[in-house]
Amino acid sequence: MYLVTVLGNLLIILAVTSDVHLHTLMYFFLSNLSLADICFTSTTVPKLIVDISTNSRVISYEGCLSQVSLFIFFACVDDMLLTVMAYDRFVAICQPLHYAVIMNPHRCVLLVLLSVLVSLLDSQIHYLVALRISCFKDVEIASFFCNPPQLYDLSCSDILMKNIVTYMIGILFGCFPMSGIIFSYCKIVSAILKSPSSEGRYKAFSTCGSHLSVVCLFYGTSLGTYLGSSALHTSKEAMVASLMYTLVTPMLNPFIYSLRNRDISSTLKRLYLWKI
Repeated sequence: MYLVTVLGNLLIILAVTSDVHLHTLMYFFLSNLSLADICFTSTTVPKLIVDISTNSRVISYEGCLSQVSLFIFFACVDDMLLTVMAYDRFVAICQPLHYAVIMNPHRCVLLVLLSVLVSLLDSQIHYLVALRISCFKDVEIASFFCNPPQLYDLSCSDILMKNIVTYMIGILFGCFPMSGIIFSYCKIVSAILKSPSSEGRYKAFSTCGSHLSVVCLFYGTSLGTYLGSSALHTSKEAMVASLMYTLVTPMLNPFIYSLRNRDISSTLKRLYLWKI
C-alpha cells in the first residue's frame, strides 16, 4: 500500500510536469498535493514497516517528537492545499472572466507558501504542547505512530489544558479551512445550477468531483480521529481510523484524480505507450 501511494502520487507529478497541456494552476496545486501526500505518508509508514520487520514497537523520545511535528506539518499542508484548490475552482466557475487576474501565477505561489507557513505554525504548536508532557518514559501508545491526541493523554498533569489546546488547534486549523471549502462549494453549486447549458454543468461538476471526493475522504477520517478520539470505544477502532487517513486516503487520491480526470488519464496513457 505504501509503494502504491508513493508511485501513484509520483505518476501524478510526472504527468503534470511532462505534459504542457497540464501546466495550469489547477494541476500546479494538484502536483503540490501529491508531493505533500508522499511526505505525509512517509512520516509514519516506513517506521511501521521497520517495526513489523524487526518485531519491535519502540520509538525514542526524540523520534516520537519529530514524528509528531512532521506528521502535523504535512497533514496541515494537505488541509491548506485542499482549501486553496477549492478557492481556485470557485474563482474558475463563479468568476471565469476574472480568473486570470485573481489566480495569477505569482499569487498561486504565494498561496502555496502561505499554506506551508501556516502548517509550520500548527506543527510547532503541537510540538511545544508535546514537549510539556510528563510521564513520557516507558509507556504504550494505542496506535502505530505517535498520534497527537493519544500522546497528550499520557500527561500526568494539566490534562484539561492540553485537551482545550488540542480542540482549539483542531478547530482553528481544521474547521476554518473546511468552512472555506463548504462556502466555496455552496457558491459553485449555486453557479452551476444557474447555468443554462447541460454540457457546461456536466463539465463543471466533473472538474470539481475529484477534488470533492478527496476532501470528503480527508476530512471524514482525519477530523473524525483528531476531534473524536475520545468517542472511539477501543484502541483498535482508533488505530483503524488513523490508518485510514495516514495511508488509505493518500493512496486513493491518485486513483480518484486519474480515473475521474480525462486530461490526467490521457497523459498517463501516453506516458505508458511511450515507455513501451
